[in-house]
Order: sequence, then C-alpha cells, then structure tokens
Amino acid sequence: MLQKNPRGAEAGLASSKIEAVASPSAMENPLSVKAVVTVKPSTSGLLSKMGISGGLDKITDLVGKTLLLELVSTELDPKTGREKGTIKGYAYKKGHNKDEVTYECEFEVGEEFGEVGAIFVENEHHKEMYLKDIVLNGFVGGPLNITCISWVHSKYDNPQKRVFFTNKCYLPTETPSGLRRPREEELAILRGNGQGERKSYERIYDYDVYNDLGNPDSDAEKKRPVLGGKELPYPRRCRTGRPQCETDPQSELRSGSIYVPRDEQFSTIKQMTFSAKTVYSVVHALVPSLETAMVDADLGFPYFSAIDKLFNEGVNLPPLQKQGFLKDLFPRLVKTVTDAYQAVLRFETPETMNRNRFFWFTDEEFSRQTLAGINPYAIQLITEWPLRSDLDPKIYGSLESAITTDIIEREIKGFMTVDEAIKQRKLFMLDYHDLFLPYVNKVRQLKGTTLYGSRTLFFLTPDETLKLLAIELTRPPTDDGKPQWKQVFTPSCHSTGMWLWRLAKAHVLAHDSGYHQLVSHWLRTHCVTEPYIIAANRQLSAMHPIYKLLHPHFRYTMEINALAREYLVNGDGIIESSFSPGKYSMELCAVAYDKLWQFDSQGLPNDLISRGLAVEDPTAPHGLKLAIEDYPFANDGLLLWDAIKEWVTDYVNHYYPDPSHIASDKELQSWWTEIRTVGHGDKKDSPGWPDLKTPSDLIHIITTIVWVASGHHAAVNFGQYTYGGYFPNRPTIARTKMPVADPTEEELKIFWNKPEVTLLTCFPSQIQATKVMAILDVLSNHSPDEEYLGQDPEPAWKEEPAINAAFKRFHGRLKELDGVIDARNNDQRFKNRNGAGIVPYELLKPFSEPGVTGKGVPYSISI
Repeated sequence: MLQKNPRGAEAGLASSKIEAVASPSAMENPLSVKAVVTVKPSTSGLLSKMGISGGLDKITDLVGKTLLLELVSTELDPKTGREKGTIKGYAYKKGHNKDEVTYECEFEVGEEFGEVGAIFVENEHHKEMYLKDIVLNGFVGGPLNITCISWVHSKYDNPQKRVFFTNKCYLPTETPSGLRRPREEELAILRGNGQGERKSYERIYDYDVYNDLGNPDSDAEKKRPVLGGKELPYPRRCRTGRPQCETDPQSELRSGSIYVPRDEQFSTIKQMTFSAKTVYSVVHALVPSLETAMVDADLGFPYFSAIDKLFNEGVNLPPLQKQGFLKDLFPRLVKTVTDAYQAVLRFETPETMNRNRFFWFTDEEFSRQTLAGINPYAIQLITEWPLRSDLDPKIYGSLESAITTDIIEREIKGFMTVDEAIKQRKLFMLDYHDLFLPYVNKVRQLKGTTLYGSRTLFFLTPDETLKLLAIELTRPPTDDGKPQWKQVFTPSCHSTGMWLWRLAKAHVLAHDSGYHQLVSHWLRTHCVTEPYIIAANRQLSAMHPIYKLLHPHFRYTMEINALAREYLVNGDGIIESSFSPGKYSMELCAVAYDKLWQFDSQGLPNDLISRGLAVEDPTAPHGLKLAIEDYPFANDGLLLWDAIKEWVTDYVNHYYPDPSHIASDKELQSWWTEIRTVGHGDKKDSPGWPDLKTPSDLIHIITTIVWVASGHHAAVNFGQYTYGGYFPNRPTIARTKMPVADPTEEELKIFWNKPEVTLLTCFPSQIQATKVMAILDVLSNHSPDEEYLGQDPEPAWKEEPAINAAFKRFHGRLKELDGVIDARNNDQRFKNRNGAGIVPYELLKPFSEPGVTGKGVPYSISI
C-alpha cells in the first residue's frame, strides 16, 4: 500500500537543486493518481479602493496557466542511498467559481516509490497565488489531503520551488530519510541571510530593533529613540531591511508598507470585516474625514450633553465620494443621511451606557472595573506600610507617600486599623508612581497634556467589593526650581472636595488607560509574542509537533503588529496624539519592559502571585487561594488556564513519551535559546527564564505562550469599546493639571464658578475622543470568520487519533466554561459581576457571535 492513511500537509520551500525525474523502477505496476489543486483568488474591489496593492490575479487571469507539481518520497533509493527522483506533472486549470479555481494533474506512481512525504510546487504564473489545498486521489488507502493555506510566489520572482510537507509530525531525529534535506533546507531559507531589503513575496523571518517608529527625515521633532539595546531594552520585531534615514542613521526609513513574511498576511483572503484592513481604513479614511470635520484640534466638549450627541446625532462627515465606501466598511459607525454622498459618524451606545447611563460616575464602578474591566492586570496587594518610592530623592523629592495612616483609617471608618488591614490582606493599590514620575516633567513640556505619578488605594470590604479610599498625585521638583508637589484626594460630601475628587479620578483613569494600552495590551501580548513567532519559523520545521501546536496561536499577529508600528504606536500616531505620555509613550513602554516584564510571571497563576492577588494552596481550586475571592478575571481565567494546560499536557506527553527527548530535540532547544538570547536578548540574563529539560518545562512554556496569545489578549482587548466607548469612563488623556496644583488666578476662577468646565477641559478634545472611539470600536470587533480557541482543530490534530481525542476534551471543557461563566454572572453573591445596571463579565467566554460582543477568545492576537 503506497498510502495507508489520508494525510494533510504543511508548507515550506524546496531547493531548486531537486530534479523532477522518476526512477524507471518506480514505474512498474504504476497507480494512476489525480491531483486536484484548489486556488483562492484575492478579494478585490474594496481593497483597490483603499489603495492596497498585492493579491492574486482575477479568476479570468488564472485560466490556462499552470502549476508544476512534484511528488516526493519519504524513502531513499535502497540501491544508491540517495533521494528518490520526484514524479512531476503539470496541473492545468479545469474549473472555477466566484470563490475558487481548480487545477488538475495526472501522475503515474510506481509501487516502489513508497509513501508520499511532500509535494513541490512551482507557480508558472507571473503573479503569486494562494493555494488552499491539494488532494491526491487514487491511492489504495484513500485520498491524500494536503492542506496548503499558503501563498506561492511566481517562479519569475524566485526560481525556488515551494514544498508542502504532509501533516504527519516528526521530531528531528524521526524525520524520514527522504525528507531530511528538504526539512533542513526549508529552515535555512526561512532564516535568510540577514542582508538586503525584504521583498513582499518572501517568507524570511529575522530580527531587528524598533527603529522605525519615528520619521526624522520629515521633521527633526519626529525623531524617536531606538527601542532595543542597553539604553532601552525591548523585544525584537521582524527585520524589513529598509534603508536608513538620511538625518539619523540609527533610524529606519519609513515607507508606504512594512514587510512581513508573506504567509503572515491575511487580508486579501479574509473577509473585509477582518481586523487589520479595517484598522487601516479607520486611519486612512475615517480619521482624515474627522479631522476635516473638526477643524480645531484642541476644542473640547462644552457640555456633557455634547458627548451624548456622539451616540444620538453623530458627527457630520464631509460630503465626499469616499463616504459611501466608509459606510460599507463601517456599518456600525457610518450612517448615510439625506443623500448618498452625505454621511454621519454616529457611535453605537456602549453596553455599559445602555444598562446605566451614570455608570461611570460612581466610586463603586471605578473600583469594580479594576477586577472586571479591561485592565485587570494592574491592581496589586499592599504588603508594606508606609508607602515609599524607590526613586532617587535628590531628583524626585521626598520618598514618603503623603497617604498617611490617619487618612486610611478615617476612610475605612472603623472596620480595622491599617496594621490589621495589611496583615489580613485587605489593602490594594493601583501604583503608577515610580513608573510615571520620571516622565512627568518631560510630558509637561508637550502641548495639550500633563502627567503625575499616582497611587490609588482600595479596601476590600466583607462583601468582596473594593472601596475606593484615596488618590495621591505627585509632581517632582521642576527644572525652574519649584519644589515637589503632592496631594492626597479622598471622597467628599462638600462641593469643592467632590469636584477635586472627580478630577483626581480622571487623572488616574488616564494613567490606567495609558498603562493598559502600552503595557497590559501592546507590550505584554502583541510585542513580546513577535519574537516567539520569528523563532518558531526559523528553528522549528513545519513537521515539528510543537510548531503545529503553536501555529494557530501565531496567525496574523505579525501583520497586525506591523500595522500598529505604521499607524498606532508610531510617532504622531493614535497613541502619541491621544494618550497622556504623548511622544514618550513608547519610551515609557520600554522602561516597563525593562523593570516589570519577565517570562515566568506571564502565565496567569504566577501573575496573580506576583501581584499578591493569590498564594499557592494545594487544597484550593487551581492550587491557588485568591486574595479577592470575587475577582471575575481571575476566577474565569484560571478555568481557562487549566483547560489550556490540560490540552498542552496531553499533546506534549503524546509526542515526548521519553522525557529525554526534550533535551535532545535540537530544533526545540534552538527555538527556546533563540527566544531568550535574541528575540528577548536584552533580558537574556534577567530572572524568570525557565529551563527546557523536561516535559513539564515545555508544558509550562507552551501554556504560558498560548495563554498570552489567547486568554490574556482577549481579556484586555475585546471589552475596549464596552468600557472606553463612553470616554469619561476611561479618558485616554488628562489635558490639564489639577486646579489646586500651582494654580493661576484664571484656573481657580473657572473651577470655582464652573467646575464642570474644568473637568471637561481635562478630558480629551473632540478629535482625540472620536478618533480613539472609532479605533476602539474596530479593535473590539469579531469578524464573521474569527477563529476561536478550541473551536476547530488543525488538520494535523484530526489525523492523529490521540491528539484528536485530546482536542475534543479541550473543546468540551471550553463549552463547560461557557456555561460556568453564565451561571456566575447570574449569581447574586458575586457583586463584581452581577447587580443592577452592571455589565456581566464575559470577556473570557470562549466563543462569540460576530461583532462587538464583549466576549470570545480567539486563538491568536489578530487585532
């Protein structure tokens, strides 16, 4: 039997040295085998309107053109000890519909050829094409299904043939003799040589520093520091090889597009609602329309009712031909009014506002969102008292916090003393003091923004809710001789104190928004994952079982990251123009990486332990005792973590029944070494890197990476519009300082006569708010073809019975989790996720319908 079981395949690139010749002996008693190749044309129309180039020919352009296919045996020739000759044939177009084109090819396969282990493909067209799959019919064991899902370059761009391996997994030492050289050569091609500018059709993975965020050639003010290296340690991103800037040789020249390896791109195949190109469209089409409609970039909202108009009346967009296109792209946002060329940007009311129009106003909701909002990664236990800074007092002033024992005990109102609260683990904090304070004076030199270091304290009440106690805002000594300023604000019943309290909360929310976007979201998911992806493609063959396990968790991340570097985290991008740290945003992000990030604390259990939110307890569920029992993010997240870990454990133990194979797996060891020493090389000597010697080591590493790409990212991303869509709940910037800090006469007069105006002036401007709201709407959206964690297995998983069974168990646990979360949200004991007007916590529900739903955990970071 030439083929005992149906199999699938993965993609690579073949050496051009391989000859397409079948040995004579292989043609005795041949089988007639038909190959059916399915090609998907690119989606056009809307893409071309957006000025996006690339993609396939139209279907009519594919007619009559060919593909060269070559079957590769898993065996060496027993007589020569060399690779058997390939069996080649040309595939011609046989049919098409609006979605697919099919090609067919006939092979004569001799009995002695052995099992097919791979297939070489040469694209005879002048443009790249997207191969969906190849099915070989005629083998005794049934069809051989080869899943490609890959772009194949034109032979006129690159003469090397592509190779698609079968889906059968092989550790390096188990690779069939006929596939060893193609396996090694494929990895060598994917690594590249580190030279030259990358071309759009290439699939080369290499590293570089973040030196492409600024644009010094256009304006000296747009120069940005290089992230990565001794001064500003940072993860590496994918190398593009673009030339250096003329005015700053350390910076890479920005161009109209950023290279990412071809198979990391998805937008010309995926539906138009799918993530990256929608973000692209917001930046390229919607934001310019807003800027045209709102001439004064500094104009704030005059009344709170003007904010409400964004949801019930909207913003009139300029009457341009393009607006019809915007309506097609953003049906949630852009509504046509009186005629086809006049449109209005009208936002959907966030679910939080739908349930309670005044939700954002209360201290209780402020506190609840630290546990069940979109940044549940910041709150930490207070373990020492009094609070002190670790910064240099000669530069930043007094180290002691102004939050005293008397203040806290007055706000606790007799529950217990501060000492008792510390011992009983009842005091918690949002700490944006030491991270932000070094940037306060720098940021205050920028127009239209300000900054403080801040500490916000909470007390855990008997019903497991947090009581907001006090906010401390600090400004360090200034260059012009002003001494350190710090003040503590507490809830107040008096008008003046009440308005100062609201302003202090607005400043803290701006700090939390910046930390959430730059650290909890961008750094801890998008940014740190890119080196994992690059290393996997450079060091793990497509045949490696760990590559197949990780691959769905890496889909599309590199493209969305490249788009973020182009439009979101770049100089003068959305983050810099709309968040408090301004041009120092990414520099502050690098400082957070240096001081706060380590691999071992990225898994959920260790993260909770590191923040004092849990302690190890073998008798407790998940082996952890939570400091706050009603902590929705942790409660649901630990169930998801356990399900992921069980699936990864089953998978790893199946492919590594002998623990010694972990240490002897050269590809696996090279992958982990490269992540530590190159991709995260600036922290290679830092603590927190686990060894990779045993299956349990590998399970911990893989579970952590999978959690970050799925559960962590979902928890901080898909609720952004729900909680940030009404921006007074989470302002991204505080534009003005507190009116009692170095006040002018005019500032005090406005505050005393019209404190609402002071608060509205502190909030984002109209253009800042609407830009961010539009971005958050898109970022919170699930496309109709979203790929959810545990929903559908990869082809390779289905073909291995033990793995398929393990995946079904994984899928079942996720279905159970869905039901558990529903039950928790309906349980009135859990006040942090249930109550009048409260949005239930669903961010870690595994599955979702399309749209802005506030739930659903995709496999990967694709938005």
